[in-house]
Amino acid sequence: MISASDISLQYGSRILFGEISFRIGPRDRIGLVGSNGAGKSTLLKLLLGEQLPDKGQIAKAKFVTVGYLPQEGMFASGRTLYAEAESVFGNIVRIQQDLADVHQRMEEETDHSSEEFQELLTLYGELQHRFEDAGAFRMKSIIEKVLTGLGFSQGDFERETDEFSGGWQMRIALAKLLLQQPSLLLLDEPTNHLDLDSLGWLEEYLRSYDGAVMIVSHDSRFLDTMTSRTYELSLGDLTEYAGNFTFYLRAKAERRGQQLAAFQNQQKKIKQTRLFIDRFRYKATKARQVQSRLKALEKLDLIELEDEEGGIHFSFPPAPASGRSVMELRGIRKAYDGLTVFEGVDFDIDRGDKIAFVGVNGAGKSTLSRIIAGVEPFDGGERRIGHNVAIGYFAQHQAEELDPRKEVLQTLDEVATGEIRKRLRTLLGSFLFKGDDVFKSVSVLSGGEKSRLALAKMLLQPSNLIVLDEPTNHLDMRSKAVLMDALLDYEGSIVVVSHDRDFLDPLVTKVVEFRQGLIRTFPGNVSEYLERAESGAGPQPSGQSNDGPQLSEKERKRREAEERQARYEKTKPLKMKLEKIEKLIGEKEKRKREIEATMADPEFYKHGDLVRDVTGEYKEIEKELTQAYYRWNDLTRELENAKEAGGDR
Repeated sequence: MISASDISLQYGSRILFGEISFRIGPRDRIGLVGSNGAGKSTLLKLLLGEQLPDKGQIAKAKFVTVGYLPQEGMFASGRTLYAEAESVFGNIVRIQQDLADVHQRMEEETDHSSEEFQELLTLYGELQHRFEDAGAFRMKSIIEKVLTGLGFSQGDFERETDEFSGGWQMRIALAKLLLQQPSLLLLDEPTNHLDLDSLGWLEEYLRSYDGAVMIVSHDSRFLDTMTSRTYELSLGDLTEYAGNFTFYLRAKAERRGQQLAAFQNQQKKIKQTRLFIDRFRYKATKARQVQSRLKALEKLDLIELEDEEGGIHFSFPPAPASGRSVMELRGIRKAYDGLTVFEGVDFDIDRGDKIAFVGVNGAGKSTLSRIIAGVEPFDGGERRIGHNVAIGYFAQHQAEELDPRKEVLQTLDEVATGEIRKRLRTLLGSFLFKGDDVFKSVSVLSGGEKSRLALAKMLLQPSNLIVLDEPTNHLDMRSKAVLMDALLDYEGSIVVVSHDRDFLDPLVTKVVEFRQGLIRTFPGNVSEYLERAESGAGPQPSGQSNDGPQLSEKERKRREAEERQARYEKTKPLKMKLEKIEKLIGEKEKRKREIEATMADPEFYKHGDLVRDVTGEYKEIEKELTQAYYRWNDLTRELENAKEAGGDR
C-alpha cells in the first residue's frame, strides 16, 4: 500500500534518517517508538507528504489516502459540533443541496407535462441514486456513533465548536478523522485527551477498522492492545519487530545483548590492532603489515551502541510524616454557572492512600482534585486538612505559572535541596531537556516543555500529599518510568487523575469513580476496577480482616508448594503455545522478507504466472501473520493474568 525506499534526511550535521526502508500493508497495526528527537513526528509528516526526504522515495498507490491526528493545535470554529462532523461528508452534503434546489424548481414548475419538468424529474432521480450510493442514509447514524463513542452527548451536537476546550477540540479532530476513513491513520498520542470510557471505545473501533493504523503513544497498554508490529527509530535507523510493544521490549533486550557482545569484541580487536601499529610503526620489516592494518581500521564499520534509556532514579525530598487522617471533605457542594457538579460529597484521604480518580470527562475529577489541593473554592461544605500535611499539586495549567524570565535549570535550582541539586541536569534530561536546552528561557518553551518543567519543579518540593492531574500527557516512556519509580517509593499519600492504565495499575490501591455527580470508591487498581465494572459488580469493602485459624509453618509451606505447582501446571501449556506461535511468526516473517526481495526485482513482473502465485502467497502470509500477531497478544495476556492470579511475578 505504502513503501519507503532508502529514505535519508539530515539537519545540518545530524542524520535523522540514514537510508531507511519499510512497508505499510492495507490492514497493518504498527506502533512507532523511539526516544524523544528520534524522528517519529518527522516520519509521520513524510508519510503525510508535508515534508520531503533528502534522498529516497515514498511510493503509494493512487487510491491510498492518509489521515493525521497531531498531538495538539487543532481548533474548529464557525459550525455546530454535528455540522463540523458532517462536513467530512462534503459530497453527500452537496448532493443534498442539489436535491433541495431541484425539488424547489420542480415545485415552481406548474406544468408537469413540460419538457423542463421531465428533465428536472430525471435529474432528481439521478441525484437520489447518487445520494443512496454514497451511503447518505447511514451518515447520521455513523456520525452519532463516533461522536457519542468519543464522549460527546446528544446535547453537545448543536453546540458551537468554539465552546469546546482544547481537549475536546482534539476529540473533534479525531472524530472527523475516523469519519473520513483514510487508508492509513497516523495517530500521534491519541489517548492524551480521552477518558477510560472513550479509550475503550476507540480500541474497539480501531480493532475493526478497515484501513492501516500507525500509532505514536506513551501508553504501552494501548500499544499492546492495538498493534501487531513495532517500528523503532534509533540512531538514524529503523528496526522492525514482529509483535506489539511487549514483544518489542523483549526482542530489543535480546538484540542489545548481541549488539553489546559484538561491540566489545570489535573494541578488543581495535585495541589489539592499535597496539600492533604503535609497536611496529617504525620497524621497516613490518611496514607493509602496519599499513595494511591502518587501512583496515579506516575501512572498519564501527558498531554504535544505542542510547540506553534509563540510568536515573529520582527520590522525593523528605517531608514530615502527616497524621493518620490526611484530609476530610464533608458535604462538599460545587456549581459552575448554575450547573451543579457536586452536592453533599464526603471524601476521606488517609496516610499512605494511593488513589486514582476515573470517569468521563466533565464528571468532576479535576474539580475535586483542585478542591483537595486547595486551589479551587467550593460553594458549601467543609475541607479539613490533617496534622502536618504539606500538599504538592500538578495540573497542565500550572505551566503558565512559571516565571518566563528564568532559565530552565534556574527554575529547578531555586527549589531543589540536598544531593539532587548535583543531578539537576540529569533529572532535566529524563524530562526531555537535553544539552543546552537547560539554558533556554522559560518564555520560549512550548506548551509541552513548560508542562514537563512544572511537573519536575513540583516533584522537587517536600510534600506528604501529592495531587496529580494527567501528569503523563507530555511525557515519553523514559520520563514516565522515572516518575512512576519515584511515586512507587513515595511514602506520602497520592491522588492522581489519569487514564493511563499502565501508569496507574502498579501505583494505586483505590479507585474513585465519578459518575453523574456521585463518587464511589473501589479497592484495588484500575484493571480490577474495570473488571468489576464490566461484570456489573459494585464497590467492595476494603481492608477486610481474616479471622480464620492460623496455619502451622509446615502446613503453610506445603500449601505454598501446592500453589507453585498449580501455577506451573497452569502456565506451562500457555508458555508452550507462546513458543510455538513465536516460531511460526519467525518463519512467516522470514518468508515474507524473501518474497518482498523477489518482488523488488523489476524482472519479476515479466512472468505473469509467477507474479500471480507469489503475490497470492504474499497476501496469504500477511493474513496468517495478522492472525498470529493477535494470537500472540492474547496468549501473552493469558500468561500474564495467570501469573498475577497466582502471585507469580
